[in-house]
Amino acid sequence: MRTPIFALSLLALAACGSKQQMPREPVEYAWVRLPAVDGRPAAAYFTLNGGENGDRLIAIDSPRVATIELHETMAGNGAMRMRPLDAVSVGPGEQVSFAPGGRHAMLFGADPNLQPGTPLAINFRFDSGRDISIEATTVAAGAAAPFDEESNGAR
Repeated sequence: MRTPIFALSLLALAACGSKQQMPREPVEYAWVRLPAVDGRPAAAYFTLNGGENGDRLIAIDSPRVATIELHETMAGNGAMRMRPLDAVSVGPGEQVSFAPGGRHAMLFGADPNLQPGTPLAINFRFDSGRDISIEATTVAAGAAAPFDEESNGAR
């Protein structure tokens, strides 16, 4: 009789212990807002997770986009300005969000056949040598983001 009670006690103690979080993917919640006017750039948004060691995003590309540049929107002298980013560091355990009005990726020369709802393969290259390929959700210009921008969770 003692063995089953002891075993149940151990299980109960284990359940009360700290929850171990599952590691997050290096890139999450990727989506692309397509341009309102053909030939204009699209914009990509996503969240970077630093994981255990942190990393540095150094480039993004896609087989269906001619050029992708990292940018940051900043307020200055009463106006919003964009400046290019060469790379973006994300520290261990940290997150860096690319969201409307802040950091974003500009997609120049996107495939004109991309339509809202068409997944877009995007490759993320990191300083550590890690390459991550994901499929971003595409939405029309002016459409709501597919993820909640504050929590980066699905709507």
